[in-house]
This record gives sequence, C-alpha cells and structure tokens, in this order.
Amino acid sequence: MRVCALILALGVSSVSGFKFMADWKAPTAGDGKKLKDTKERFGDKQLVVVTGASSGLGRKTALALLRTKQYHVVGAVRDLDKMEAVAEIDGFDMENFTPMECELQSFDSVHKFCDNLEEFRLAKPIDRLICNAGIYQPSLDYAKWSMDGHEQTMQANYLSHFLMINRLMEAVSAAPDPRIILVGSVTGNDNTVGGGGVYPIADLHELDGFKAGFENPIAMADGYQFIGAKAYKDSKLCLMMLSNLLHAKYHKQTGIAFSSIYPGCIAESPLFREKRPWFRKYFPVFMKFITGGFVGEEEAGQRLFQVAHDPRCSKSGVYWSWNGGPREGRGAEALEKGGQISGSGGAGGGWDSIFENDQSSKVLDVELASNLFKYSAGITETTWPDPNQVVSPCPTLKVVGAISKAMILREEMKRMTERPGFNADGTPVRVSKAKRAAKVADKVVSGVLRNSVGRVGGFVRRRILGKLPENAIAGTFQEEKPKEEEETATVDMSEDILSITSESKEMFDKETEDIAMIEDAISGAVFSGDSSKTNLKEPIKEDEENMVAQ
Repeated sequence: MRVCALILALGVSSVSGFKFMADWKAPTAGDGKKLKDTKERFGDKQLVVVTGASSGLGRKTALALLRTKQYHVVGAVRDLDKMEAVAEIDGFDMENFTPMECELQSFDSVHKFCDNLEEFRLAKPIDRLICNAGIYQPSLDYAKWSMDGHEQTMQANYLSHFLMINRLMEAVSAAPDPRIILVGSVTGNDNTVGGGGVYPIADLHELDGFKAGFENPIAMADGYQFIGAKAYKDSKLCLMMLSNLLHAKYHKQTGIAFSSIYPGCIAESPLFREKRPWFRKYFPVFMKFITGGFVGEEEAGQRLFQVAHDPRCSKSGVYWSWNGGPREGRGAEALEKGGQISGSGGAGGGWDSIFENDQSSKVLDVELASNLFKYSAGITETTWPDPNQVVSPCPTLKVVGAISKAMILREEMKRMTERPGFNADGTPVRVSKAKRAAKVADKVVSGVLRNSVGRVGGFVRRRILGKLPENAIAGTFQEEKPKEEEETATVDMSEDILSITSESKEMFDKETEDIAMIEDAISGAVFSGDSSKTNLKEPIKEDEENMVAQ
C-alpha cells in the first residue's frame, strides 16, 4: 500500500515524477560503493559550482554559500594560487570548498574542468551552476584574442559559459531543485538608462560576426568595428538571451530553473581593473551619490547567493533584480546614508526587495536568440539534446505504438509519394500559358456539366450519404495549387539554366493580362454561342511556340 502511494505521489508531481521514472535504473554493486563514497565526501550538503570565485562578486557569493554550512562549493578559477590566498584571508571553510582550475580563454581548459568535476562529484548531482566570471576591457580600441582565436571578452563572459552549461546540464538536471544562474547586467538591457542611454549600446544586429565563425580578425558578434565597452555589453545581452532560450527549450524537460540576474553596479569591483585610475576613483562616488545605482561587493554577493538559496528563486525564466528603480532628487538623503538608497540595483532594500525585472525587446527577441544559440553551438562545437516534452511512460502507448509503428510509417511513406506544386527535383512548378488556357476551358466546361448532370448526381449522393460537416470542408486559407509540372525543352547545359531571357521576362510580366484575355474569350465563346468572335487556336499556338523557344 505504501509503495502504491509513493508511485502515485511521483506521478502527480508531473515533471519530477516522470523524470524520475525515465532516469531510473536498477542499482549495481559498483553503484553502491559510489553512493557510499559520495556520502562520505559531501554528506547532506548541496553541490554548487561558482565561476570566478577568487574575486569580486564570485568571491563574496562563495563565502555567503559556505557560511550557511549547507553547500559544498567548487570554485572555477584561472589562478589557483590567488584562490588559495583569498580563501585564507576570507576564512573559507576548506572542508566544503574545492578550487579547480578553469581558464575561460580556452575551450580545452573548460572541457578539462568539466571532466575533473565529473570525476570529483562521484554520484552527486550539481545543485547549482552559477555562471559569474567576467572580464571588462573598455579602454581598448583593439581586440585581444583568446587561445581559441576569439575576442576575449565574449569568450570568457559568454562562449565558455555556453560550453560549460552544455557539458554540465545533465548533471544539474539530476538534482532535486536544480538551478543555472547567469549573471547579466543593466548594460545588456536597453530599456533602462544604464543600458539604453549610454553609448555604446548592446546590439547584436544580425549576428553576422557569429555567423561567419567569430574567429580572428572578426572581433564583434555583429561583425562590425571593435569597441571594448560594447563587447562587454553584447556578452551580457547574450547571457540574458541564452537564459531565456534555455528556459524555453529545456525547463520542462529537465526541471532546471534557468534565470539571469543584475545584482547592481559594483563600482568598486575588480571588474573595472582595466579602467584608468581617475575612473576607478570617481566612478563609485558618482554611482553612490548621483545615480544611486551603487552596491558594495558584500551586498551584491548576498543577492547572488539569494537567487541560489531562496526557495522563491526556484522559478525559471526570470531576470532577477532588487529594489524599485532610481530616485530623483537624491542629494541630502544620499549623503546622510552614504549613498545607500533604494534603486534598481542600488544598495538597500534587503532580502525582500527582490523582484522579477522587465527585459528589453532585444533580450526577448526569440528569433535572434535562436540564431544566437545555433551560431554559438557552431563556434563551441557543442551538440545539444533535442527539446522534448516530458510525458508519462504510458504502458498502453508503448504496446499500441509497437504494433502501429510500421503501419504509420507505411501510410506516411504513401502520402509522401506525391508533392503537389513541386517538380521531381524539388523546384516549384511553373505552368505554361497554354496549359493555363486549357485549365480555364476545362473549368468552364466543368461548370456547365456541374450545373446540369452534376446537380442530379449530387442530389442522389446527398440523399444516400448525407452532407459533409461544415468544419470538414471549410478552413483553408488558399486554394491548392496545380500539380502539373511545367513543360520544358532541351537546353544547352553550358548555359546558365537559371537565367531568364528578355523574351520570357516579357511574357511573364504580361501573364495576368493574358490570363484575363483567355478567360474572357472562352466565356464569350461558351455562353454567347458565337464562336466566330474568338479564335482560341492562335494564342494557344503562339504560347506553345514561345515555350519551345525558351
């Protein structure tokens, strides 16, 4: 009875229940040892991966996670010596923190990191993947290239995280409350002052740079001239679009909550280490007392930690932000509170100031996001699973499906033997004017017969079979186009068979006029009873000669 109740509970929980059944395998002796080793290594703690854990936002987030004693944190960093020093200074709980080398300027290094992580985690699923690491090179008027020959900002911030998600998504999906969090930015969201009012603006245009392979010397996603600040903003736009697309494609299938966040402008962050000294000195003052968008590293780390920890943030497809928007007339109040006044991304507000922020039309551009995903997969040489809806493993469907599969395939192949409107080579059918005239004549004659003999036959049919339902015959938005293939003549293969001669172009331009003339002529001949007024043979003969000439 208890077993039945358990199965029923799993079935009711839709995605998680069916996913459990789909992934279930009979345990082996080797699995038992692996589970035991996993328990000894991690205990009851959840496993979290944080990229860029040695500085700035990632450093404070890792520390906040460790303080709860509920997580084992893997820090993906490029400099293990620096990470060791930071861990000692900040007092990281090293029993629950594991640094691993991951150089985001190298796809090989990302692959190696994922391999090492797979070995390290044993049977433990990855509960959280936090894609935080990023670089900002706004002062450069030329691009710097990664080990793979891609512009550094875009590879480190976006492409390497794209590859990492691809490698780790399966391990994340096995967790009970799986989340993948991408750190976006107000600069990638152009429906704000920070994103839409300060040049350069994040804009991927038609992704010509990605489409062409995004290899040196192509430095920008849109294929145009390099601007360091725009490269950063474009990378954040890519991350936010990726989060939305992954939600649409894989949330229901995997149960993973995909989200992006903007924790506020961390104006004193090492992110600005490549800016000039005067900027690093005065930019925090400007953000604190003028715009109110400033937030310190500690508070920003708490915000990213919240999205990883707070049960309210298990919702997928969300762009998380804090507070309610910048305030006007800040002056004295800002000075009194050291700049700590609520604003969208600004400091203050606390745990409950989190909200689901609006995203710009660029971020929500589904068609562009689809192309971004396709081109990114090509650049990173990744293969992604087909998005499938999670369905119940219905035993009846399996039995019926096994029996009917061959029959369904046979009927579908039969349907596919004809392609109305296409020639044998797959090109669309173009019908000659001679054939059009014949079809018009046939239509007129058929109309006459339909109004005489056809009416009698229709009356008998309706009396015996009854009328077809209206919804069976209505609903088409276009008439089916003719199936006949165009008559073609032998042509010299040395010539371009796709070229259009001036004579055939003239004939094509007058097509509508000719058809109208033929219809009028036939109608006059049939309904007036006077065939002497129209000679149909001449235009038809002329059409046939034109076709042969072509």
